[in-house]
Amino acid sequence: MDRPIVSLVMPAYNEGKTIEEVFRRVESSLEQSGLKYELVVVDDGSQDDTRKKTIRYAKDNDHVIVLGFKKNMGKGYAIKMGLTYSKGDIVIILDCDLNINPSWIVNYVNALKYGDIIIASKWHPKSEVNIPLIRRILSHGFNVLVKLLTGLRLGDTQTGLKAMRRHAAKRMASSLAVKRYAFDVELLTLANLYGFKIIELPVVLKLQGLFNFREVWRMFLDLLGIAYRLRIIKYYQRIADSSEPESLGSSCSVIWPPHNSN
Repeated sequence: MDRPIVSLVMPAYNEGKTIEEVFRRVESSLEQSGLKYELVVVDDGSQDDTRKKTIRYAKDNDHVIVLGFKKNMGKGYAIKMGLTYSKGDIVIILDCDLNINPSWIVNYVNALKYGDIIIASKWHPKSEVNIPLIRRILSHGFNVLVKLLTGLRLGDTQTGLKAMRRHAAKRMASSLAVKRYAFDVELLTLANLYGFKIIELPVVLKLQGLFNFREVWRMFLDLLGIAYRLRIIKYYQRIADSSEPESLGSSCSVIWPPHNSN
């Protein structure tokens, strides 16, 4: 296919029950925009039928690329690989679940006229959010720590919809180190450090699940790691820009289309 205008990067882990409905909703929204696009789906070592259903869908749609890991590597690493492989002038990151309505994607693409990175914020005054009280408390607490440790002045970093210009996505992808929980914080810390303009937009969001203590603790450790690399060893300030796309590595392969396999 010709080079797309929009690349939609979608990390997936055990989403077999909803993955086909997600594709249908995403396709419907993007088709209405009239933009040429590709879907880059990264199966992060799913144990259910996520990969099977994704490949089946890709076989009937030549704008769908499927990357995969043999084992679970973490959402952050999956997105990094998706960013590395994407070809569009605009890159969208969307969680591969039904928490966010894909109809918002076009609004985020249009907002890139005014900034380099557009992020969903569940605490935007115009957002419509339905989440448990404990998640609200943890989210606000985490955001306070993010501000203290990284200097970011954003209302929210963790909501799973972000749009970026290609040059910004590629520059940040080469510097990302977090493989799992605080990937979003690292991405936005890099954006802030590199001087990219970040704009927060409202979103309609429904979350029913609860964090467990292990996830909260690992997010905190990831955040400390980001602060250490930023404040102490100046890793992000020292790392050179990558002029070439990063290799997918031995743990990741192109599952579909087969002629692109490494």
